[in-house]
Amino acid sequence: MNISFLNTLRIRVVWMGFLLFWGIPTANADQPALRPNIVFMLADDQGYGDVSHLNAQGRILTPHVDSLAAQGMTFTDAHSGSSVCTPTRYGLMTGRYAWRSKLKSGVLGGLSPRLIESDRTTVASLLKQVGYHTACVGKWHLGMDWAIKPGLAVNPLGIEGPNQVWNVDFTQPIRNGPNQVGFDHFYGISASLDMVPYAYIRNDQVTQLPDRDGDFPWFHGKERRTRRGPTAPDFDAADVLIEITREAVEYIGARAELAREGTPFFLYVPFASPHTPILPTPAWQGKSGVNAYADFTMETDACVGRIMDALKAHGLEDNTLVFFTTDNGCSPEADFGELKKLGHHPSGPFRGHKADLFEGGHRVPFVARWPGKVPSNTTYSHPICLTDLLATCAELVSVTLPENAGEDSVSLVPALFGRTGDPVRQGVVHHSINGSFAIRQGRWKLLLCSDSGGWSVPRPGSEAAAALPSVQLYDLEADPGEQNNLQADQPGIVRDLVRQLEQWVADGRSTPGPKQPNDGAVSIWRGTPPDLSE
Repeated sequence: MNISFLNTLRIRVVWMGFLLFWGIPTANADQPALRPNIVFMLADDQGYGDVSHLNAQGRILTPHVDSLAAQGMTFTDAHSGSSVCTPTRYGLMTGRYAWRSKLKSGVLGGLSPRLIESDRTTVASLLKQVGYHTACVGKWHLGMDWAIKPGLAVNPLGIEGPNQVWNVDFTQPIRNGPNQVGFDHFYGISASLDMVPYAYIRNDQVTQLPDRDGDFPWFHGKERRTRRGPTAPDFDAADVLIEITREAVEYIGARAELAREGTPFFLYVPFASPHTPILPTPAWQGKSGVNAYADFTMETDACVGRIMDALKAHGLEDNTLVFFTTDNGCSPEADFGELKKLGHHPSGPFRGHKADLFEGGHRVPFVARWPGKVPSNTTYSHPICLTDLLATCAELVSVTLPENAGEDSVSLVPALFGRTGDPVRQGVVHHSINGSFAIRQGRWKLLLCSDSGGWSVPRPGSEAAAALPSVQLYDLEADPGEQNNLQADQPGIVRDLVRQLEQWVADGRSTPGPKQPNDGAVSIWRGTPPDLSE
C-alpha cells in the first residue's frame, strides 16, 4: 500500500537524471532556473463538476478553463488542503496543513488577526527572495491585524459576531497582512464576500473608509441578505469579480516589460466567486439557463479568459505557468435541488460537498498550462494537494526549502514535465470544517468518523451517524462515490492507515525530513478512539 522509502528515492534519482538529460533544472542544479512567470487562479466554492471538461453531463460551461486544460494538463485527483476556505489558503501559501497551525477547525472572519506565522516561508516570500515581483489580487481570508479600538476585541479564530463588526479603527493602517508574508502588492478584500468589512484594501489601507452599515443579496433574486456591517461608500458586492479581474489585468500590463526583460512575477488571483453572495452581473444573468450560481460560475470562467488574454496580449503566454483550481467543493448555497432538477451535479460523480470529508468536499478541478513545457491535452491521475505549490515553485527556481518549511508540500515538477505514470505523493490528509480527519493512500481512503464531518448527511451528531461504524474505509478505484464502507472487511488496512496518519501528525510533517512542531495538541479523533487492536 505504501511506496517504500527506497523505491521513492530510486524513482526520484532516476527522474532527476531524466530532467538533467533534457536540460530541465532541478533543485541545487548548476544551470540557471527556469524562472517562468507564475499565475495561480483560485476560484471560491466551485465544485469538481462545475468545470465542463470534467463533467460531460453538467450544465455549466467553462470554455476558458477547458481551453487551459486542452493546452496543458488536467489533474483529475487533486485535493484542497481542507473542505473550507481559510485552512486551504493557509496550506496553499505555506505548504503545511492548516491543522498544524492554531486553527483546528472552521474559518477566520474578515476582522480576524493574522494566521500565517511570522517566521514561516510562503510561496510569495520564497519567490520574492529569488527576484520575483509578487502580487495577490482578490480574497485573502488568512487574517490581518486590524487596529482594534481600545478595550474591544474581535474573534481571533472565527467569524466576528454582530457586536464586534465596528470594533476596528479603519482609519489606521493594517499590520501583518499579505505584504508581510511576501507580497509586494495586494489589492482585494479581507475575507469572503459575505463577511465584513465591505471595503477594498490596497496593501495596508482600506481605499475608502466604511461609513455605514450595509449588506447585500445572498443569492440573486432571493430575499436573504449577507451579514450586516461596515461598508465603504462605493462598495458593491456585485462589482467585486469584475474589479478583481480588472486589477489582475492591469498588474500584468504594468509588469509585462520587466517580465520580458527577465524579472518574472508571481500573480495569485483568489477570486471571491462563485461563493456567496451569488451575484452575476446583468450581462451574465440567465446566461446558463440553469440558475444564478451557474451564471456566476460561467462569469468567473470568463474572467479567467480575460486574464489569459492579457498574458497573450503582452507576449507573456509562452513563459508563464498558469494554474487554475478551487479552494474546496461547491457549497449547498448554490441550491443543489434546483441544479439537480436541471441535470447538474456540482460534485460530479462524487459524494458530498463543501465542508465534508467525502470527495465532493475537497476533490477540486486543477489544471496547469505552460506552452512547450507542460505537455498539452494530458492528464495526471494520481493524488496531489494544493499544499504542493510551495515545493513545486522551489524546484522550478532551483531553491532548496528550509527544513522548517513546506512540511506537507511535494513538488509537482515531475508530473508537470510529463512523467504522469508515477505518483509524486505517498498520500494526502483530508480535513473537514469540524476538524475531522481522513487519510488517502493509493486506492484507499479512511475517514476517522461515522459521519460526513461537515454539512451533508449523515451530519455530525445526528441519529443516523450514531448508528454507523466509527470509521469509514472506501476503495476509491472500485467505489469513487464512497457508498460501500469496507472497514469491517479490511481491519489491517484500517490499522495501517491510522498508524500512518498518527506518524504524520507526530512528526509535524508528511514529507521526509526532521520532525517539526505542531501548534498545539492535534488529535486525529473527535471523540474516544475506537478499539482497532488486532
